[in-house]
Order: sequence, then C-alpha cells, then structure tokens
Amino acid sequence: MAGSIDRVTEAAAAAGLEIEIRRMGASTRTAEEAAEQCGCTAAQIVKSLIFQGEHSGKLYLFLVSGPNQLDLGKAGALVSETLKRADPRHIRDETGFAIGGVSPIGHLIEIPAFADQTLLGFDTVWAAAGAHDAVFAAEPKALLAAAQARVADLAA
Repeated sequence: MAGSIDRVTEAAAAAGLEIEIRRMGASTRTAEEAAEQCGCTAAQIVKSLIFQGEHSGKLYLFLVSGPNQLDLGKAGALVSETLKRADPRHIRDETGFAIGGVSPIGHLIEIPAFADQTLLGFDTVWAAAGAHDAVFAAEPKALLAAAQARVADLAA
C-alpha cells in the first residue's frame, strides 16, 4: 500500500491537478500553524474535517476555511442524518490519514465530500498532504473538483 503522501500525489495526478507537496519541517496541524508555515492567511487553509453519520456510521468529509467552524446542523441537513465526531482511529483505518494530515484527496475509501463556499473567494488555498507537516497549494475550484466536493454554505 502506498504511503499517505504518495496517495495524495497519485490522486492529484489522476484528477489532473498539478501540485507540489512541501514538507514544512514544523507542524501544520492547525490552520494557524499551517498559515504561518505557508505564508498565507488562516482563511486560505483548507481544514479537512471528517464526521460520521450517527445512524449509518458512514464517514463524510467537510472542507472548511481555516477560521470557520463547521455548522453541524447545516452539514447534517446536506447528508440527511445527524453527525457526530468520528473516532481518530476509525478515521485513520478507513481513510488512511491521521488527524492533522487528512487531505482532501487520496483517501482509501470513496468519501462524500462537501466544501465551504468561502474557499472559492481565494486564488490559492493550502491543504494537508497526508502528514502533519506536508501541504500543497491549489486553485480552489480545481481542488474541489479533484475532491469531488459539493460546494455549500457550511460555516457556523
């Protein structure tokens, strides 16, 4: 099985998304840490949040702008079920990514994805690339297309 960073690279290539993965040498686990390392605003950081359907157990990916909080009511309405936080071990087992390195692309499973419309207001956004210190930049529309993410109003 390919490593998590390799899966991100392969998924980007398969989607026609040209990226350069950067290892920052310092943590990019939070939006603020990532913004400092990337030299951008926290709003340009794509947080990849995974929640689980309370009844189905299905995992869902929500791509949210750094300072924004996910509105669980809006997100739940999109997926037609109540959401709860997914267990970090379950996320790693199913997606192949550890918390802090979850990428919008390259998951081991097909995962329904939804994107915060705020992300479309930037020329470039930065996302995790499969490790706590790995990131890549992309044009938002191209990234969301690669992630097969449906754009919605997700912010609280």
